[in-house]
Amino acid sequence: MDSGAHPIRTASAPERARSLQPLLDAHGAEMDRRRELTHEVVDAIVEQDLLRLLMPRSLAGEEIGLLDYCKTTEALGWADASAAWFVNQSNVSSASSAASMPHEAAAAIFDGPRQGLAWGAKHGNSRAIRVDGGYRLTGRWSFASGGRHTKWLGAHSAVQNPDGTPHIRHGRPDDRSFLFPRAAARIIDDWYVLGLRGTGSDSYEVNDLFIPEAHAPARDAPEERRERGPIYPINSSLLYATGFCGVTLGIARRMLDTYLALARGRHSRASVNAMAVNHAIQREVAQLEAKLSSARAFLHEAASQLYEASAAGKMTLDLRMRLRLATTYGMNEATDVSIACYRGAGTTAILESAPFERRFRDAMSASQHLQAMLPMAEMVGRHLIGTDNTVQFV
Repeated sequence: MDSGAHPIRTASAPERARSLQPLLDAHGAEMDRRRELTHEVVDAIVEQDLLRLLMPRSLAGEEIGLLDYCKTTEALGWADASAAWFVNQSNVSSASSAASMPHEAAAAIFDGPRQGLAWGAKHGNSRAIRVDGGYRLTGRWSFASGGRHTKWLGAHSAVQNPDGTPHIRHGRPDDRSFLFPRAAARIIDDWYVLGLRGTGSDSYEVNDLFIPEAHAPARDAPEERRERGPIYPINSSLLYATGFCGVTLGIARRMLDTYLALARGRHSRASVNAMAVNHAIQREVAQLEAKLSSARAFLHEAASQLYEASAAGKMTLDLRMRLRLATTYGMNEATDVSIACYRGAGTTAILESAPFERRFRDAMSASQHLQAMLPMAEMVGRHLIGTDNTVQFV
């Protein structure tokens, strides 16, 4: 992605996201087939300046509040989950990196509205050896969502000293994110999956690649955070979780909207009554609406509370745990709604020509992400009880 002129923002981020819904609808099937976003969709995302939602204002970013961010990823997810997934992944990765890098280095990398960032999940099989002026990075990573559309990739690794021992910084093992041009990596085309196909989440590897010190932020280390806006003290894992929860709520809302439209005009052969006058279906759609709306309200409340506390310099572990619970709960509730709508639609739901099948696959794939795993809720439960706990991802 090449840099370009800065778009003029004339509407809120959620409004700009909603304006893309017809285009995303029209390109959804083709993006599934290609296993990547179309050029038209990428251009539209850039034109609406949706890759700098969380970027610091000092770098021409929008630095929006967390509640508006929830609403933006939800609006995109309503139309196309892969596009929404890319926007969330790139925003959190870019902003959390830029906030902890030297300003000049961040400005050089994130020099326009097209400069997204993609990377894979951290694991324990990589090496980042300290050398003069930076690091030598070796490893292979997977799930670089949107990496086919970004100039820059990144990777996470623990840092080792030249003798192989763990490097300690700020009194703890030194974990960093390493940014490098996509052209410096070997891309492995292995994204053949059930859903979220349009994310093009390839694997990639580098071997003994030199990374300058300025391109290796410790994103969640408060000692190295340069930006002081309220979004940046929030752990990057919670930011990812908030955005991905929004995506799953958007998928579920679209599934429920479509199910309601079907129920208004269809008579199932399995029932003597038309769907619209079937008491069981009437009860079901009301309960699904309550389930989805409750999960959304919990997410919005928890996100607003944490963001406001961060702005006041009063962010607590209790509030971080609350957002962790809201995001994990919300992703699971949204999944349940999507499943119920798919099943309720009967054989219509299995047709590629119908609006259920692709979104059901996207919902199932999103539900498998780390952020939705129920051990997250178990951690929150231990915190609420006050028993021994390993606090992570908050």
